[in-house]
Amino acid sequence: MVIASIDIQDGKVVQLKQGAERILERDNAEQLAETFDTYGEVAVIDLDAAMGKGSNLEMIKPLLRKAACRVGGGVRTVERARELVSLGAHKIIVGSTAFRTDKEFAVNTAFLETLSKKIGRERVIVAVDARDDEIVVDGWKTRTGLPLIRSAKAVEPYAGELLFTGVEREGTMTGIDLEPVKQLRAAVSCLITAAGGVSTLEEIEMLASLGCDVQLGMALYTGAISLADAFVRSLNWKKGEIPAVHGARTPHPLSLLPVIAQSIEGQVMMTGFADREAVAETFKRGNLCFHSRTRNALWMKGEHSGNTLKLLRIRADCDRDALLATVEPAGPVCHTGAWSCFGTNRDYTWRGLQSIIAGRFRNPTPGSYTATLDDELVREKVHEEADELCTAAAHDEIVWEAADLIYFTTALITRAGVTVEEVLAELDRRHKK
Repeated sequence: MVIASIDIQDGKVVQLKQGAERILERDNAEQLAETFDTYGEVAVIDLDAAMGKGSNLEMIKPLLRKAACRVGGGVRTVERARELVSLGAHKIIVGSTAFRTDKEFAVNTAFLETLSKKIGRERVIVAVDARDDEIVVDGWKTRTGLPLIRSAKAVEPYAGELLFTGVEREGTMTGIDLEPVKQLRAAVSCLITAAGGVSTLEEIEMLASLGCDVQLGMALYTGAISLADAFVRSLNWKKGEIPAVHGARTPHPLSLLPVIAQSIEGQVMMTGFADREAVAETFKRGNLCFHSRTRNALWMKGEHSGNTLKLLRIRADCDRDALLATVEPAGPVCHTGAWSCFGTNRDYTWRGLQSIIAGRFRNPTPGSYTATLDDELVREKVHEEADELCTAAAHDEIVWEAADLIYFTTALITRAGVTVEEVLAELDRRHKK
């Protein structure tokens, strides 16, 4: 998996050389988060918080609802980690506090154990940043005297993943030092993400062959590597290899990985297979492409019918040999005319209801009741239906009145410019507090 980094300092997206010299800066954090989320998780790092110089939390908050973010920088308490999770962070990166106790530099097992229990080990990423095989903290400015490999093994019981940065090469684009990565991979069994100096697609492929993910910063922002190319190279194509056809002109043996297409509501639409070309074309066209085994050729879903699958995001599984694509269907997906290849009906969801209501508001048709619901009327109806639901007694009556209340409430929030996703995100935040 390829993880794009958004490092924030003084309210700007920045790239620093070895954590000190600012090489470039950007102002479009939200746009970057949305774009990066297409390809994988996004690492959001608050450099000011990491260095004890303030906080960029207000800038980070909206990013957590636009992308699957792993957040780090200045996470020194369990309470701060829980707050970030409640705001929408998928994972939490901890560094300095993991290696500092009240009296000395040492693995802070008390903190890590509590953190692991409170937010779940699978959400904890420990940053094992190192210079000369020694753990460094405080924005890479302080040496701890703790050896990299021994420290990594000590924190593994409390972390679902380790983030290794070779500080000597961070931001230099001089190539990653693979030796400590190999040593780490041999020492621990948890996930490893490597960073620091990565500048070529070949390095990404080498890291993938070791079973490691890669975090990109400088190479991404300078255009040396594109996320699309990096994603293709990070996959485990050897698992899907098929003996090369005699005379084939492709530089690689044919390798096909299964692709599952699902709607944003989670309904499985179809499955197919993709080779390197199909994945690359998916990113280029913005619509899901496959390799047709029947024709032995590239095939974009809907290229003839118009029922394309617009790509929203794509993820590789834990072994990096299968893909899950979240898509927006332009129409029925199955060749039979059914909405999904696994069922005839489109799942009815709250998001779907809002889509229908929004369509009625945008393009009112004669006789549409929904189109008549102005702000005053819709609020009156919410009051009325809430009262009727509260007085309903019989099972069927409660179902009927609840449906009415949900419909009018959805009309109300739609008129107010509030999305179903925002409401669900708030419920999710409360659940995680």
